[in-house]
Amino acid sequence: QVQLVESGGGSVQAGGSLNLSCAASGDTYRRAMGWFRQAPGKEREGVAEMLSDGRTSSVKGRFTISFDNAKNTLYLQINNLKTEDTAMYYCANCSYSDDIRCDRVSIWGQGTQVTVSS
Repeated sequence: QVQLVESGGGSVQAGGSLNLSCAASGDTYRRAMGWFRQAPGKEREGVAEMLSDGRTSSVKGRFTISFDNAKNTLYLQINNLKTEDTAMYYCANCSYSDDIRCDRVSIWGQGTQVTVSS
């Protein structure tokens, strides 16, 4: 059974950076790991996904997804934060489509809040 625990969120000013972490326990191999976010009043949206072979989905320029095999931890680096990045960020373990987007999430983490002020 895979378990995911996010950390690294917080309150920052616009223009700052954050590095979110998602510690995974259990076997995430052969599946994708991804980051999603949900802002108040909006639907949850995918941010970035990554396979065990290092391939990633198409990711916006301010976001970088990476994985540390030794720590079994997924990261999301967000630079030049904007107020519209304010959201709860979730880590997920999922099956994936040809474009490496999660198409069915099997496990969600509990989320870590990112709040960006102007």
